[in-house]
Amino acid sequence: MVREFAFGSVVYPVIELAYRKRTHPTMALAGGLGVCAIAAIYKSKKCRPIWRQALMGGVSITMIELGIGMLFNKRYRIWDYRRSPMNVRGQICLPFTFAWCGLSYLALLGMRMSDSVRS
Repeated sequence: MVREFAFGSVVYPVIELAYRKRTHPTMALAGGLGVCAIAAIYKSKKCRPIWRQALMGGVSITMIELGIGMLFNKRYRIWDYRRSPMNVRGQICLPFTFAWCGLSYLALLGMRMSDSVRS
């Protein structure tokens, strides 16, 4: 899981820099934990359909985001979803949960392709 954490802790801040033009050190933590969660889902639930794995990944990332938000984003300086639909305390919202599901789907596809190349 160290490799997965390192990958996520680099890739997520880079994505955020490209999308929002800024990031925060806690996003490296969120990215590392998120990729570890997706990898754990992939490794333990191979028999489940990929859409279900992606849904589980999206929900996992949302919960990671909520936890980090409640600890580090109390003044909404890192992100602010208060104006987004179906938000919880401005820390998480439904549109980003869908985005995390999509990102999880892509990550899971990459893991499947990586496994098939190794075989």
